[in-house]
Amino acid sequence: MDINSRDPLEVSRVVGDVVDPFTSSTSLRISYGGRTVANGCDLRTPHVISQPRVEIGGDDFRTFYTLVLVDPDAPSPSNPHLREYLHWLVTDIPGSTGTSFGTEVVCYESPQPTIGIHRLVFLLFRQLGRQTVYAPGWRQNFITRDFAEVYNLGSPVAAVYYNCQRENGTGGRRS
Repeated sequence: MDINSRDPLEVSRVVGDVVDPFTSSTSLRISYGGRTVANGCDLRTPHVISQPRVEIGGDDFRTFYTLVLVDPDAPSPSNPHLREYLHWLVTDIPGSTGTSFGTEVVCYESPQPTIGIHRLVFLLFRQLGRQTVYAPGWRQNFITRDFAEVYNLGSPVAAVYYNCQRENGTGGRRS
């Protein structure tokens, strides 16, 4: 298979490092200021200081979603011993709305990578019901797969990631 026709979440190893293979079934639109996040786009730290605008598709407002934002490359891509670092967790988001209609259970923390280029991954899960997902006790070493299993969230219904580095950062990703 041609690498250009492969899923960017697989090419970037988001599938594998963070989640297992899944099929996207709900639309997810993320934007910082006027910049829409697309898989693999580059955003510097000044662009991601404030929490993004999030728009979710979905069946209707009676279906609820959980949005997770993690950094699987913390503190550095070559030594991600804090993998995954939880930057944001919003639950009870009604379908066809956005995070402003949900419950922020872990407040947004702006990504501030100090070394290398980090992948910041937004994952959207369909909840079984309202008020069924709670905040973890910590941000570092968050494991999306375990979190999804504990709360019976199943596989993600949507995901998107961007690459982030500090403003004066240079160079490529280190594996």
